Amino acid sequence: MVECMKRVAKTMDVEGLTVEERNLFSVVGARRASWRIVSSIEQKEESRGNEDHVTTIKKFRDNIEAELSRICGEICQGKTGRSNRMP
Repeated sequence: MVECMKRVAKTMDVEGLTVEERNLFSVVGARRASWRIVSSIEQKEESRGNEDHVTTIKKFRDNIEAELSRICGEICQGKTGRSNRMP
């Protein structure tokens, strides 16, 4: 998926993006910001030894990662016509 996103970024003409494609990129940015914040909180809770909190936070982080994967897959399919399946 990373390689697909790199190809999309290299070949992308920002002015040629559809409204939906621009919205998807915007959503990716928001999810990445959420992921960074949640990961930071997770590290702090791990250092404090709050395993119950860490378990809950990891589940939330996993959800964010799944959303990022899905959204990036949609972008890859839309811009390259290829599936986001890895070989």
